[in-house]
Amino acid sequence: MKSFRMITAAFAAVCLTSVLAFAGDPTGTWKWTVPGRDGQPREVTLKLELKDGQLAGSMSGFRGETPLSDASFKDDQIAFSVVREFNGNKFATKYQGKLDGDTLKGSSEGPGRDGQITKREWTATRAK
Repeated sequence: MKSFRMITAAFAAVCLTSVLAFAGDPTGTWKWTVPGRDGQPREVTLKLELKDGQLAGSMSGFRGETPLSDASFKDDQIAFSVVREFNGNKFATKYQGKLDGDTLKGSSEGPGRDGQITKREWTATRAK
């Protein structure tokens, strides 16, 4: 009976380790392009690091590099905000997405030029 319990416990430990090994990790550098005001595509770079269950990073584009706020990662779902300042005014853009291997696909929501909320879809790929 003791052997059966030991085998069952060992099997459960192996299963748990396997599940954790296959859990996604968003750590890395991610890139995608967005249309600029002049119609020319602009590259966005997202740097992420998952450490001890906490997500941190920064985003850079045509306005420079900005640290992420309120970043989270759970069950392959990512969420964060980017707060920027322009002409003395702060504005936040919220991002959410889903990790699938070396692809992050999601949407963003933030203030538009006319004061309305602007929503955009984005797909990033992990840089090698």
